[in-house]
Amino acid sequence: MNVIRYIVPSILIVIAIIYLVLTFNLPESKVGNPTAAMNYPLLIGFSLLGLSIIYLINEVVRAKKEKFTAYNIFADKELTLHVVIILVLSLGYTLIFETVGFLISTLIFLTALLFLVNGKKKWILNIVVAVLFSFLSWYAFSELLGVSLP
Repeated sequence: MNVIRYIVPSILIVIAIIYLVLTFNLPESKVGNPTAAMNYPLLIGFSLLGLSIIYLINEVVRAKKEKFTAYNIFADKELTLHVVIILVLSLGYTLIFETVGFLISTLIFLTALLFLVNGKKKWILNIVVAVLFSFLSWYAFSELLGVSLP
């Protein structure tokens, strides 16, 4: 039996249980229905728990039928390097977001990501897409929707 295929559904079940425990510990509302504040979080928690259990059962059934090969993708060194670079870029984006602001941090992140995915040959396209997306999303949120962005 290949235990590795049960790791993700087991982690999701633990997260769902912790989420539900924290939801049940929410304070009661002083206005209106006392339990109204926890209805939506309970829906999310029980949905996550139910879907995670279905996922675990699905993996148990699959274990009897087929060999688990999902992690064979990490044998490809170039793909693994791309995944690590994207994770580092995402971490960098979250770290500079507050200090630099939405527009500049998104522009830097998207430019780096597009150069990683598309390569240097399409540098004009990469820069145009990054600038347009960053500016248009900032404009949509900040000006049209009135949402304050850092």
